[in-house]
Amino acid sequence: MKKWLIALCCWLPLLAQAGDVLKLDWLDLIPEKERAQFTPNTMPLQNHDGDAAKQSMIGGVRDELNGSKVKIPGFVIPLEGNDKVVTEFLLVPYFGACIHVPPPPPNQIIYVKFEKGAPIQELWDVVYVIGTLQTQHISHDIAEVGYLLQGTALEEYDDM
Repeated sequence: MKKWLIALCCWLPLLAQAGDVLKLDWLDLIPEKERAQFTPNTMPLQNHDGDAAKQSMIGGVRDELNGSKVKIPGFVIPLEGNDKVVTEFLLVPYFGACIHVPPPPPNQIIYVKFEKGAPIQELWDVVYVIGTLQTQHISHDIAEVGYLLQGTALEEYDDM
């Protein structure tokens, strides 16, 4: 019974916003019981002893977000596209993530597929990406990723 009550509490906010876009912060991508392990929006400490730093694999994804239409802010690391648009990119919570080592854990990286292409000039600062979120592990050369987002729109970031 307790498990059903917990599941219902997790699903009610999502059901209440059915058809609406769920505005997420990066902490929302981490299961609640694991959030104490993370300090969001901070760059991890770098090890300068010569060994390559490894990505932390700590933390899971939130399966109940699978299939949700979401809006989340982040920084773009282009992967595919041309000189005008980017069609695939990593969305990360802080500037320089994945470029500096180590990258954030997989539940703090979103692989975005933006079929119509996102204009390059709009991607140098933090942006909101809107689309359908999937919990899907993706192994990429840059990092392991825990979420996939089918992007449908971009919006200018405002922190209000």
